[in-house]
Amino acid sequence: MNLENTLPMIGFIVVMVGTPGPNNLMLMAAGANAGFRRSLPHILGIVVGCQMMLLAVAVGLGQVLVRFPALAVGLRVAGAAFLIWLAWQLVRRRHPDASNRASARPLTFRQAALFQWINPKAWMMIVTAIATYTHPGDYALSVAVVAGLFLLLSVPLISTWNLFGVALQGWLNQGPRLAFFNVAMAVLLLVSMYPTFIA
Repeated sequence: MNLENTLPMIGFIVVMVGTPGPNNLMLMAAGANAGFRRSLPHILGIVVGCQMMLLAVAVGLGQVLVRFPALAVGLRVAGAAFLIWLAWQLVRRRHPDASNRASARPLTFRQAALFQWINPKAWMMIVTAIATYTHPGDYALSVAVVAGLFLLLSVPLISTWNLFGVALQGWLNQGPRLAFFNVAMAVLLLVSMYPTFIA
């Protein structure tokens, strides 16, 4: 792969990974509610889950979804149901006292990794990346480059969302702000499902 192809791919990854979506909204809420250290399994689960999905799409899973549209619809519905459940969990959180902070739980590594398989934005991002930035002549190498750039860029991009939530903790500790923040994050999570059902 040459620089002419690599720079647009970097731009694509930065835009797709760095903009709001279910993963980033959940990580910001996790940072605000539980802090960075307790969110690390969530962050790593997203990264590993996306890498596994990317490799699966590269070896042909994307074509299975094209061939069997009902399977794609099932993934969308499962993703929507999970986001609704997460939104409800956020709404249920109350005042940020010590007991609530200690009981706040971001997704585990496994939950975050598995969520990628029902995350509509992750599917769109990865299928598009494989279709656009890999080349039949040097397929294995181009897949490795795409996977490597996703890995290299994703960690700091998604961590920034979590750290932004962490930075808000002091401000959110005052009065009912955390409760309002969690409701806002829940609403945004629900809104993030909109592209799922117009695609």
